[in-house]
Amino acid sequence: MSATTSQLTLEEFLKLPETKPASEYINGEIIQKPMPKGKHSRLQLSLCNSINEVAESQKIAYAFPELRCSFGTRSIVPDVAVFKWSRIPFDADGEPFNDFLLSPDWTIEILSPEQSSNRVIGNILYCLQHGCQLGWLIDPEDRSIVIFRPGQQPELLQGSDRLLVLEEIDLQLKVDRVFGWLKMAG
Repeated sequence: MSATTSQLTLEEFLKLPETKPASEYINGEIIQKPMPKGKHSRLQLSLCNSINEVAESQKIAYAFPELRCSFGTRSIVPDVAVFKWSRIPFDADGEPFNDFLLSPDWTIEILSPEQSSNRVIGNILYCLQHGCQLGWLIDPEDRSIVIFRPGQQPELLQGSDRLLVLEEIDLQLKVDRVFGWLKMAG
């Protein structure tokens, strides 16, 4: 993850061309996220598919991978940003806006080995301070998931622990099932 100290405002940052992997604007710094690798990509896609499978057709919520969310003084790109259907900004044609200028309802981050866990937790906490209802920090290395909720202590979940999801979403997930998605061969 590389950081560039910047004198740019959030508005100026948003006018810059997108980078690959994405860059985030945090506390006046431009920080490039690490390139997702195999385990990260597999978990990200499986989470989006699982959430959307139960929430999209009923217009309850939608999970977006790598969606830029700009609000307050930050522009971040959660690995998965889940929005309740009623909060998704749609244009006149019923298509989602390109620019999401609000916090997700549920933010999910998958920790990469080269990422600072404190910086990622900082983004989750920032989302919670701006209306987000739920945050997950997934650590593929130790097979744990930390759950964050506004005004509550974080919870470390492992093994057969049941995961908390947004109340409206009928999705039953346990930690070991999420990490079971990594097994693709044999």
